[in-house]
Amino acid sequence: MSKYNQIYSDLLASITTERLQRGTRLPSETELMDSYQASRGTVRRAIEQLQERGFAQKIHGKGTFVLSPNPIEFQLGGIVSFHETHADLGDDVLTEVVEFTQIPLEGSLLQHIEAEPGTLITRIKRVRHIDGKRVILDINHFVADLIPGLDRTIAEQSIYAFIEQTLQLQISYAQRTIKALPRSKDDQAHLDLDGQSHVIVVSNQTFFQDGRQFEYTESRHTLDKFYFSDIARR
Repeated sequence: MSKYNQIYSDLLASITTERLQRGTRLPSETELMDSYQASRGTVRRAIEQLQERGFAQKIHGKGTFVLSPNPIEFQLGGIVSFHETHADLGDDVLTEVVEFTQIPLEGSLLQHIEAEPGTLITRIKRVRHIDGKRVILDINHFVADLIPGLDRTIAEQSIYAFIEQTLQLQISYAQRTIKALPRSKDDQAHLDLDGQSHVIVVSNQTFFQDGRQFEYTESRHTLDKFYFSDIARR
């Protein structure tokens, strides 16, 4: 086993078995260099891998700290609803609809939705609870005329299942961006941030097969529960 893999595996084992509990500071780079007789580059590579997979977070001037012993992987390559991931997330999962309203398309939303100003938009805010913690805030905007019959009860289940199975419409593709952003008032009101100053925001503009955009969504994630993955090909 390479020195990098040894350091990474040892730290990962300490985190997943909770010998190093959430909030615990990892040994410093210098301490790890001494313990493993490794270069700084090798140590940094191991720690960066822990960060990329959501097990640790580096705080400038303070060190690197344990986040979660079992972060949830979200794969970025497909269009998958939260409801479709339930089997992977376990049994203790709950969706709470905290807002369901209709608004005209105006202001900043015009930058994200391809429709005429004033078009009626169904806005839904849903809080996702996993293992008793509020870890995702989904802010959905649907073009109301394109998704007729959408109501609060459907929003508590799977909107995509309603679109595909009830309305018989085919969801085709999404344009997606991912950003780390300072927490908003909505985040503070609806998420268990535990002092986190930022959230990871995955924004999607989603389209039907015929090219019509029917949705713009911001999915706002706490830092300590998820990591994101993709497969790149050359």
